[in-house]
Amino acid sequence: MDKNVLTDKIENFAPLNLAEEWDASGWVVDVHDKSQVQKVMICLTVTDDVVQQARENGCDMIVSHHPLFFVPFEYKDINIYCAHTNLDRVQGGTTDELIKMLELSDYITSEQHSFVRYVECPLTVRNFTENLCRMSQNVRVVNNKNVSDIKKIAFCAGSGSEFIEDAVKNGADAFVTGDVKFHTAVECPIVLFDMGHFESEIPVLNVFLKLLRYEVRIVFAKEKSPFKSV
Repeated sequence: MDKNVLTDKIENFAPLNLAEEWDASGWVVDVHDKSQVQKVMICLTVTDDVVQQARENGCDMIVSHHPLFFVPFEYKDINIYCAHTNLDRVQGGTTDELIKMLELSDYITSEQHSFVRYVECPLTVRNFTENLCRMSQNVRVVNNKNVSDIKKIAFCAGSGSEFIEDAVKNGADAFVTGDVKFHTAVECPIVLFDMGHFESEIPVLNVFLKLLRYEVRIVFAKEKSPFKSV
């Protein structure tokens, strides 16, 4: 399979013009004499370990979610492509896949090209926390007003705390994201769930799988969050 056919499938689903200006979505390493691809490793983040895994598994290409803004010289012998904020923004992308895994897809109310999704479904804070904990061992909850029930939940996988104000304006009484800072938590007027950056975004690999599985052999990289619960 020609590697550009694979990237066309990704870009037809998540066009690059949806990516943020600062983003580096697209080709990270394009090895010109390696155009044919039979096996692809998909991953959240390209690291030394992931590149080594790709080589050991005979992969011709790596497709990742997170971009590389600096490419080590030793990576430049393998095709590497990423889809980042374009995949975060598009319908059916990163955050939508998280919501799907939480079995809340039927309750999504937002359809615009935004990084934030809204789910309207009455839940108790306790039950929803338990649901998140099935996907992440690193869930942190901020509940400054000690509410027990929530109805409208905003989601932004990855680092989305910058959208809390927008979520409040749109009537959300809870927000799910990762990478929440201390002062953000202290000032948050709604229930805030930090399930971890890694845990909130790892479901996106399922999107890559659905897009590419009929074209090439897919290998999932062995990845884990750098944070451990103690």
